[in-house]
Amino acid sequence: MTFLLLIAAYLIGGIPFGYVLVRWRTGEDVRTKGSGNIGATNVLRSEGPGLGVATLLLDIAKGWLSVWLMARYGSDSALWTSLAGHAVIIGHAFPAVLKFQGGKAVASFVGAFAYLAPLPLAAITIIFVAVVAVTRYISLGSIIGAGLFPFAVWLIDHPDFKLVLAALAGGLFIIWRHKGNIERLLAGNENVLKLSRKKS
Repeated sequence: MTFLLLIAAYLIGGIPFGYVLVRWRTGEDVRTKGSGNIGATNVLRSEGPGLGVATLLLDIAKGWLSVWLMARYGSDSALWTSLAGHAVIIGHAFPAVLKFQGGKAVASFVGAFAYLAPLPLAAITIIFVAVVAVTRYISLGSIIGAGLFPFAVWLIDHPDFKLVLAALAGGLFIIWRHKGNIERLLAGNENVLKLSRKKS
């Protein structure tokens, strides 16, 4: 059952809510807009806060749901719930339904670890909001948050080492998914946060 739930977590992660919502609302493909990403940030920039927030919440929900399903119907051990968390993250980043071209998986990461390590996640969320508020770079907030998250898990929760390793692996994965953003940040041409819809 646990292996089936891992497959389910990957498939849940692969539901491309950003793509679906934009297609439903406008008939357009969000991958042809902005950064070409299906995640909440690109939906926010291209379609405005309504669809952006909806995408964010749905992507967070699929992360939380996948881990909850494993804990409820499979195994609630740190190993299996962490694996479910990573399965949903990988599903979002590499969805089979979109030829394995997905998002950066930050929201699914947040949803998974909202179940696995809620207090450390809350602490890192405060840091994320502060970084974005000061710099207006969502990507920088995500990168810094992902890098600090394993330390927050270790310092705040003192959990089973498997969960610390899961947090470390997840954080490194998020940073790796932002490699293009890191290049643009270093070059000084990264997109800044704007709440208004970009005019075409």
